Amino acid sequence: MASPLTDQEKRKQISVRGLAGVENVSDLKTNFNRHLHFTLVKDRNVATKRDYYFALANTVRDHLVGRWIRTQQHYYEKDPKRVYYLSLEFYMGRTLQNTMVNLALENACDEAIYQLGLDMEELQDIEEDAGLGNGGLGRLAACFLDSMASLGLAAYGYGIRYEFGIFNQKIVNGWQVEEADDWLRYGNPWEKARPEYMRPVHFYGRVEHTPEGVKWVDTQVVLALPYDTPIPGYRNNVVNTMRLWSAKAPCDFNLKDFNVGGYIQAVLDRNLAENISRVLYPNDNFFEGKELRLKQEYFVVAATLQDIIRRFKSSKFGSTEVVRVDLSTLPEKVAIQLNDTHPAMAIPELMRILVDTEHLTWEKAWDICTRTCAYTNHTVLPEALERWPTDLLQNLLPRHLEIIYEINRRHLERIAKLYPGDDDRLRRMSLVEEGHQKKINMAHLCIVGSHAVNGVARIHSDILKATLFKDFYEVDPDKFQNKTNGITPRRWLVMCNPGLAEVIAERIGDDYIRDLDQLKKLLEFVDDDSLICDIAKIKQENKLKFSAYLEEQYKVKINPNSMFDVQVKRIHEYKRQLLNCLHIITLYNRIKKEPNKDWTPRTIMIGGKAAPGYHTAKLIIRLITAIGEIVNNDPVVGDRLKVIFLENYKVTLAERIIPASDLSEQISTAGTEASGTGNMKFMLNGALTIGTMDGANVEMAEEAGEENLFIFGMRVEDVEAMDKSGYDAMEYYNRIPELKQAMDQIAGGFFSPDQHDLFKDIVNMLLHHDRFKVFADYEAYIKCQDKVSALYRNPKEWTKKVIYNIASCGKFSSDRTISQYAREIWGMEPSLEKIPAPDDPRQ
Repeated sequence: MASPLTDQEKRKQISVRGLAGVENVSDLKTNFNRHLHFTLVKDRNVATKRDYYFALANTVRDHLVGRWIRTQQHYYEKDPKRVYYLSLEFYMGRTLQNTMVNLALENACDEAIYQLGLDMEELQDIEEDAGLGNGGLGRLAACFLDSMASLGLAAYGYGIRYEFGIFNQKIVNGWQVEEADDWLRYGNPWEKARPEYMRPVHFYGRVEHTPEGVKWVDTQVVLALPYDTPIPGYRNNVVNTMRLWSAKAPCDFNLKDFNVGGYIQAVLDRNLAENISRVLYPNDNFFEGKELRLKQEYFVVAATLQDIIRRFKSSKFGSTEVVRVDLSTLPEKVAIQLNDTHPAMAIPELMRILVDTEHLTWEKAWDICTRTCAYTNHTVLPEALERWPTDLLQNLLPRHLEIIYEINRRHLERIAKLYPGDDDRLRRMSLVEEGHQKKINMAHLCIVGSHAVNGVARIHSDILKATLFKDFYEVDPDKFQNKTNGITPRRWLVMCNPGLAEVIAERIGDDYIRDLDQLKKLLEFVDDDSLICDIAKIKQENKLKFSAYLEEQYKVKINPNSMFDVQVKRIHEYKRQLLNCLHIITLYNRIKKEPNKDWTPRTIMIGGKAAPGYHTAKLIIRLITAIGEIVNNDPVVGDRLKVIFLENYKVTLAERIIPASDLSEQISTAGTEASGTGNMKFMLNGALTIGTMDGANVEMAEEAGEENLFIFGMRVEDVEAMDKSGYDAMEYYNRIPELKQAMDQIAGGFFSPDQHDLFKDIVNMLLHHDRFKVFADYEAYIKCQDKVSALYRNPKEWTKKVIYNIASCGKFSSDRTISQYAREIWGMEPSLEKIPAPDDPRQ
């Protein structure tokens, strides 16, 4: 077969991205050379690829800066309501190509770089991922920033500039090994330090109640230094800001506490303050109650609220004078969205500012606070919910603990009036959980302190109302909303799958990129042989390209005609990578039993990181690699089954693998995955989904028709019924011969010949205390996988289902999600109008 076109060659044939004007190309080349000249002390002849990357990044950034300044001026002139998206994670990935797509520069840059004798893909590969997130929650925040800019909202993302993001994962002898992600090693061309907006953040100390009011004194100060990253909208000249805070010790940090002899130690101790922004906590859906983590959470909140109030008070461009003194209009001009409970301290901090600093009454301050803040919940797993010990808060943030107690006192007073004598309800709804260690329930704080609370898929929002937050829903039903997650079609189609983006544009035009609902027009072409052929051809090209990458990385010969069956996400028991493993073993055993049967070939890929302290997750990775070692080296199996563990799964790897996938595995136990967003990326890129009725899978099946997905297994009500009656794993083990065989092989050392009991903990967990009921869905999963294999043998019918799926993706654009947040929570109106470019005359 001919070797696949490179993305660059494809783009040469493509209209979606706007044509490269000759003068544009020549300007880009001039600017590229200028940057190379000025950023290089050394001779041009010894420039490295990295030098070329930085020259290109700076050339593209030049196109952002004018738009960025003009956008901010535009906001100061119009004084719109602003939304502040507070998140401890922003999983941005790479910026260069995304910026070129959004500014319609990609073709011109391609041409300029080509004329300079350089390779665009090589330069793009030099950029480090900004891995400032763990998984879904952090990547969602990144998609939201793209959509907020593309919808013309005056929006700001606020978070922490972690010096070390999510660890790099190496697989050594089949085990995960973590390496620090030193992503800033060579500098970051996309950020701009803004020391003029540095803010102090206070910790520790004590509280004084004086006649003039409450004072928080004797605190330790850490400075928050902001770094701004421009966030361009899609071809509308809007450039918003993501501001990430970095911790700096003040000049006199600890020096005043030392005599001259302790000077060296005092300077060394500055690190203690600066550790706050050193590293991202690598836990996904798991709460780790460490003091440093609480410091991070308060640090971002305290710095951000100072910034919000400064901007609210002086809202003229470049002005520092105070224009507004009356904070009662704050909710009309400011919306704060809390991405999970991590920024929950925003509520007591805003109260502290309004009551202690601005001297408002409690009632007035509370009204402002609740009308300004809104809270998004991301999980129902109990181990993921934040509960901070009161003694930790008392030590670190004594004033905030007092404020939380007062919020709770007034809240319980209200509940007691509504439900007299119902002490059990008071206990359940309290912000303070009594026990051998008193704790503050941060989700309860967020609900009480916000005017809106939302889940991230319809089924998840319903579960919140029916179980986790049932008492709160009964008291304030109007507070609770649903906002089904979405993904940005710019990065997750136009950028990562240009061939597919173009095939779609040829049929329905390219307006769908900013209005994904237009994909419905593809339904007219479901039986069109030319579209069926084009879509199958693009998928095959993507698979060939990814096969070449896999063979180079893993030295495993890939059959590009096999079904690419992919499960990529964080490794977690609830995501049930173990169910996938049992299917692989079952397939393997079937091929061994009937080697001459005509099997549908599969390449099964599993990727994802395990939290470093999560023993079971790390063992699951070891099991996947062990199965791969046996399967891939068995000559009887040949190229009909291959198993690959994808090392160091991250945004950039997702952009390669998702366009090449045939089957998307979304197999969590019903009721555990809040939404999922990987499921949407696969659907948009032409993979079919095998999944449970969980998270957004439910709405995907609704949009595309359940017959166009492979849905299997227990529904939420079945899981609940089983929780009541009891789940007996042994019953399935004894009844299903293929399941028993697979488990006996794992337990008996078939996959670990050198250490027979290597997987005893996994076996013990699955047989005796599996919270996620893997065996209960095994039979249905295997039967469903058989249907998948059968359909894959009929490429035309398979591709028709793919077209149904792509055509039904409109709902899963983050533009739709953000429009709903804007109208239904923030009180803002999205707009598709273009603002004038920097070189256009001002209106």
